[in-house]
Formats: sequence, C-alpha cells, structure tokens
Amino acid sequence: MAQKTWILTDAARDIHEPDFMLPPGAAGEGVSVTRRALRGGLREGVDAIEIDNGKFRFVVVPTRGMGLWKGWLHKTEIGWRSPIQGPVHPQFVPLTEPSGLGWLEGFDELMVRCGLESNGAPDSGPNGVYKYPLHGRIANRPAHYVQLAADADSGEISLSGLVDETRFLFQKLRLKSTYKTKIGQSGLRIIDEVTNLSGDPAEMQLLYHVNIGAPILDPGARVVAPVKTIVPRDARATEGIGTWDSYPNERAGYKEQVYFFELLAGSDGRTQVLLKNAHGTQGVSVRYNKAQLPYFTLWKNTPMAADGYVTGLEPGTNFPNPRTFEKEQGRVIVLKPGASVHFDVTLDVHATAQDVSAAEGAIAKIQAGTGPKVHSAPQAGWTKIG
Repeated sequence: MAQKTWILTDAARDIHEPDFMLPPGAAGEGVSVTRRALRGGLREGVDAIEIDNGKFRFVVVPTRGMGLWKGWLHKTEIGWRSPIQGPVHPQFVPLTEPSGLGWLEGFDELMVRCGLESNGAPDSGPNGVYKYPLHGRIANRPAHYVQLAADADSGEISLSGLVDETRFLFQKLRLKSTYKTKIGQSGLRIIDEVTNLSGDPAEMQLLYHVNIGAPILDPGARVVAPVKTIVPRDARATEGIGTWDSYPNERAGYKEQVYFFELLAGSDGRTQVLLKNAHGTQGVSVRYNKAQLPYFTLWKNTPMAADGYVTGLEPGTNFPNPRTFEKEQGRVIVLKPGASVHFDVTLDVHATAQDVSAAEGAIAKIQAGTGPKVHSAPQAGWTKIG
C-alpha cells in the first residue's frame, strides 16, 4: 500500500503546517497539493488548500467549514462570480445581525454546506429575534483537524477535516468532511459524516448549496433532472413555472425564483441533476444518494453579472424553509447520542458535448418515461403558505 498521510492541522496538539506542498510523486505524475494562507481584504487569514489531479483543480477552505471555493477544468472556471471578494474569513460574517441575513456577506463558494442545526430561511422566535439565521452556521466554523492522504498506486488524493458546531448547554454536532479525487478525474467526490457528540438526542439538517455561474450558466442554459414532482416556493416562482428549467439573459432588478422537487432515483438509489450551457457543450452534474438527501431545491438568480448571475443545485435533508416549518413537516433528522448520519455527493464536470449527452442519457434512464407532475402554485406541506 503506497498511501501516505500528513496531518496539516490538529488544534488539540497545536499542529499547523502553514505552507504545505505535497512531495513530488506522492500521488503520481502531475498531481499537486498546496496550502497557503490568503492575504488582503475579507480573505485575510483564510486557510486555502488547492488540489490539482492533473486535469481538474479545486480549492477547499478549512476556515469556512471545509467548503469548496472554486474548481477549474483546464482553463474553464467552475463556480460563480459573486459580488463578494472571497473567500471571506468568518470573522467578517455577521451571522447574528438583526435581519438574519448576515450569512450572505460571506457567500461566494462553488459548494457551501448549509446546516447543521438549521439550513433554511431565517426563523424568528416569539420575541421577533432570529433563533435560526439564514442557512445555519457550519459554513462559518473553521476546521480544527485537517488531514491529507495520497496513494501513488491508485492515484487517489483524499482531504479530510473535522468541523464542530457546538454550543454549551445546546447542540454538539461534528462534521467530518472528506474530498476524494483521482489522477485525471473531471470532478470530485464528497463524503460527509455528521455525528451527535452529546449525551442527549440532537436534531440536524444539511443542504449542499452547489452554485454555478458563467461560463456554464449562460442565456439558454438548461437544467436536466429526473423529476417526479415540482412545486414553486412562492408567487414569484409561480411566475416562471413554465420555464423553470431554462435561464434568461441578465436582467436588472431580477428577483430570485426557487423550486422544490421530489426527484426519481435509479435502481442503485442514486439520482443526478445536470446543468448544461446553451449549446450543450459544457456542463456540471451533481450525483447523490436520494435516500440520504431526499429533497432537491433549484435556486435561480439571474440579475446583471455584477450582482451575481448564478443558479443553485441543492440536494438536502429537507427543503430550505424556516426550520420551525420543516420540523412541523417531519423534515428534521434526530440523532441519538453518539449516532452518525452519512452523505455521499459527486460533482462531475463535463467538458465536451459527448460528455453532456452521456449525462443526459443517464438522467433519461432514471426518468424512464415517467412524466413529471408540475404544480402551478405553492403546495401545503411543501412550502410555507401565507
């Protein structure tokens, strides 16, 4: 076995390797891993780890809950152009500010996790104070343990981190996140485990907010998914239900549209959602286990590029409604003391029309001639009405 491991951070033992570089040949020819601290502006002090498998390059940010900042397939950037100059250090993200929307001041990742105690819209208590801010806290919690593994025989690179979301007298949840990729692979795999560290039961939610902008998201781009049911979140989404799967030109003043889905899955329990550009020559697929992540959300946000032209492909344990509403619908996971729940998500980047066509074919096989049920208005139980 040619696997070697390196501990890059271990807060408990006061270990931190600030300027790590993978030794030559540790994972095969053309593979590199570098770690550095970013400087300047809101990214001051952010820990960034760049992994290059020789074909696909991506940056993981331990400082931001082991989030995935950006990726590049050759010269094509995978991610989006947020108005935020990130990645933003959590110290500059005011999660507890009165509107409940402070999370947005750090939002610019290709993939950001929403959770763990809550993952949806802000949710206020009886006194009007927000008990659960937008999308939760895990994305703004730094990892306290980070380990790299590389295998020269298999060409696999694995980066793992531990992130705790704990509060004395309240929840004690731990995220173990692992990114895996191999030499020449056009993407990566994310394997997550959430554990209740408490001696009492704990509730949790998790949503993978995968965000794609230009150049893959362009006017005429389309989403392809094996849809069983689709429901618009609100009146604004209802306006676009007839074109839910396509994207318009940039438009000043555009207000977001959000759709909730039940997707079909294949015989292996997995499902897939594809975003392809207008010409079908490039795309990104999100593949995952539907039993682990039974709910899917599509977020469309197409204002002028300066304001963030982007869409979100978002598998989750629930819909990102206020947590109180989701709990009423039974869409909150309860973990016994010491118990864990696992998640497995793959991101594939398609660089050619042939690759895009193959992804569409895989989705068509899951759809298997089953027509989607499209609701033209919000539905009780799916979204908070009134």
